[in-house]
Amino acid sequence: MRLGSSRKGPTSPLRAIARRLGIALVLVLVAWGMVVIERGDYSDSLDGEVSLLDALYYTTVTLTTTGYGDIVPVTERARLLNTVVVTPMRILFVIVLVGTTIQALTERSRTEIRLARWRARMREHVVVLGYGTKGRSAVRQLRLHGHPASRVVIVDSDPRATADAAEEGYVSITGDATRSATFRAALIDRAARVVVALDRDDTAILATLAVRRLNPEVAVIAAAREGEHAELLRESGASSVVVSSETAGRLLGLATDSPAAVDVVEDLVSFGTGLDLAERRVTAAEVGRSPESVDVPVLAVVRDGHPHRYGDPEVGELRAGDRLLYVVSG
Repeated sequence: MRLGSSRKGPTSPLRAIARRLGIALVLVLVAWGMVVIERGDYSDSLDGEVSLLDALYYTTVTLTTTGYGDIVPVTERARLLNTVVVTPMRILFVIVLVGTTIQALTERSRTEIRLARWRARMREHVVVLGYGTKGRSAVRQLRLHGHPASRVVIVDSDPRATADAAEEGYVSITGDATRSATFRAALIDRAARVVVALDRDDTAILATLAVRRLNPEVAVIAAAREGEHAELLRESGASSVVVSSETAGRLLGLATDSPAAVDVVEDLVSFGTGLDLAERRVTAAEVGRSPESVDVPVLAVVRDGHPHRYGDPEVGELRAGDRLLYVVSG
């Protein structure tokens, strides 16, 4: 479902209305042509003659059932033509116009109902700002981790991107990712997480500030192209920042001396089978034990919302409520 713009496609209401108006125009032209050909069989109360403009005027008032009576068919042939041909065309013309109005109102009502239902039930969803390469990869990872498409809201300023998102089953909003109106449409105040995957770091910083102003409690995960902007994103309210340029640079340096290590890292961050990261709560049987002694390869322990890396002396023993970040094999 797309919010904030009309969805393009074969079933678009605008295309349906345009098609109906095209049919109405064809009916007018056909009827006008018949009257022009037979205009000698019609009489104008003004001067007795029916010109091309008079014929068009007669056609429009006839098809719209206005019928002023100033131009009338005076021969039996013209009256028969009006009875057999023009009258059915008049009925069809009215059906087309009324049907267009009903369709437009019905589609609008359906959209309003769907929007009202969506607003009523949407809670704890994920809002993704930007549906480029980073945003699409983030959404794929969310889906792999069990987030349903109905709980993911895509925001992008490019209508083509939001159209793609809508086709893939996501709620999408076309709008500026730094404006409060866009965030209110995405129900940012009810969101559980916000992923900032915008192409520009300055826009990401502004978007993070706007999100924080509307929802101080939401978790904001932001991407930065340059490392120098990561701290600004954190100061703006980002809970976690991923720096793409530094990450790529470290992998390039690592590949120089240890290509196999890079293969493992790529396996971790790629989609599909292979290694993956998972997180779970510490079980009752694991409380009091060291992270090294549990039955999964632990990379970090999350305690009170803060991650502690493997080997951190502050995490000598696991506590109830801790969460384990570990490696699994797909």
